[in-house]
Amino acid sequence: MNALYTASATATGDGRNGHVRSTDGVLDFDLAVPKELGGAGGALTNPEQLFAAGYAACFHSALKRVASSQKLTLTDTAITVDVGIGPLPTGGFGLTVAIEAELPGLDETTAKAVLDAAHQLCPYSNATRGNVDVQLTLA
Repeated sequence: MNALYTASATATGDGRNGHVRSTDGVLDFDLAVPKELGGAGGALTNPEQLFAAGYAACFHSALKRVASSQKLTLTDTAITVDVGIGPLPTGGFGLTVAIEAELPGLDETTAKAVLDAAHQLCPYSNATRGNVDVQLTLA
């Protein structure tokens, strides 16, 4: 694959309780382990939130592109992505992803078809396919 764009960020400090910064400085903040994982939590983000935000934005773009190619008009759409983390039976940790799409104005059959097509187009979906359990639902 010939990359059209490459994002770069550096993590420093104490990993999940450290700091992340993109090379252009747009992303630049501290991280905290969530309480659910034994950390202090608080008003700081974590890798799972960052992954959820990126996946939601990317998936929403894929959805809009699919709808446009099918000459469908979408208004007031939203994609919510939940990213879970937990121990794997084989050791280490793994992720789960749940994607919920709000597609007002589309009948259920059309909405499911657009959702499935977006899942085939989205780079995050392609990166996780076969590695992460991803569930798709309509709101």
